[in-house]
Amino acid sequence: MLSVIRRARKSLGHAALAVAALALAACQPAAGPGAGTAIDSSAPVVVALLVPSGSGQASDELLARSLQNAARLAISDLGTSRIDLRVYNTAGQPASAQAMATRAIDDGAQIILGPVFAQEANAAGAAAAARGVNVLAFSNNPDIAGGNVFILGQTFGNTADRLAGYAVRNGKPRIMVVHDQNTAGQLGRRAIEQGVARAGGSVVAVGSYEFSQNGVLEAAPRIAATARDNNADAVFLTADTAGALPLVSQILDDNGLGPAVTQFIGLTRWDIPQATLGLPGVQGGWFALPDPGLYQQYQTRYQAAFGEPPHPISGLAYDGIAAIGALLKQGRTTTLNGAALTQAAGFVGVNGIFRLRSDGQNERGLAVAQIRNNQVVIIDPAPRSFGGFGS
Repeated sequence: MLSVIRRARKSLGHAALAVAALALAACQPAAGPGAGTAIDSSAPVVVALLVPSGSGQASDELLARSLQNAARLAISDLGTSRIDLRVYNTAGQPASAQAMATRAIDDGAQIILGPVFAQEANAAGAAAAARGVNVLAFSNNPDIAGGNVFILGQTFGNTADRLAGYAVRNGKPRIMVVHDQNTAGQLGRRAIEQGVARAGGSVVAVGSYEFSQNGVLEAAPRIAATARDNNADAVFLTADTAGALPLVSQILDDNGLGPAVTQFIGLTRWDIPQATLGLPGVQGGWFALPDPGLYQQYQTRYQAAFGEPPHPISGLAYDGIAAIGALLKQGRTTTLNGAALTQAAGFVGVNGIFRLRSDGQNERGLAVAQIRNNQVVIIDPAPRSFGGFGS
């Protein structure tokens, strides 16, 4: 128990930085029609890739390198010379992202991939909107989506819809939401409530805790009692592995609300880092993840090509190139406009199937997994086409 608390204390401290970044990132979408620029069938399409290199942070340099490698791997897999990839460093700063987006368009960029962080993407989108250029950002923040900005990251809404639909179809329609008292927790709560409603289930109760070790310890008995009093079939948690999940899952279990009694569902990935799979409080829990078969193939090929494992976000750069390449191969479009990018059939990348929506958000075909005996077991595979997605 003490080891769980020690790990949770460290995790909560690390996660506070990420939460602060998310709170700052809630910007308005960039205005713009997403008209797209014309494509000359006899010339390569110029694609600008905006990466966070130059910030002075080793983590940003690793991410930047991984995004570049993934994009180049995608171009190689496409077997085409029709994509002219040009890389621009933003240092992870909005002002720099805006300047680099402008420079890239001046250099002939017809579409922009990236940047990573929400404020950066918002700034780049604003710069590109006036020039009729679309931005495929690596963010998962829906607040910046819209106009000429499309987000590629897996959103809370996408995950909540997938898991709520699975829960309701499998006899667990009465759901309690348990969230952190911070920006990420509030966004997650909203996504879960909307997902449960769309799935035909009911949110029977909502519980929360202050985002601290003492906050979790003090709130757990009340949360457990509320779940029992409302006959909740499942508890849907917003906590992530870098934050409160190690502690909150264990303390709820200690208060009689463990996976043997009530189904735990996670809004975030519970398999990263792998050590999380050994926590007693997450055994039996459900979470969603991209198509693991396709992603494993990507990891193997990336490792062989570049001698190191890919960054978890890097697959989004591959997916962006895959979408552009698919449109070029179809030969049905003369512009990379909103209509082309939001085609109903979607695209296939290393994270599985995905499609972009007219509101700038995305839908991804996700698998549902369960943690059993410290292992990840797929209990509902990711769809391979959108014909039956969400059914």
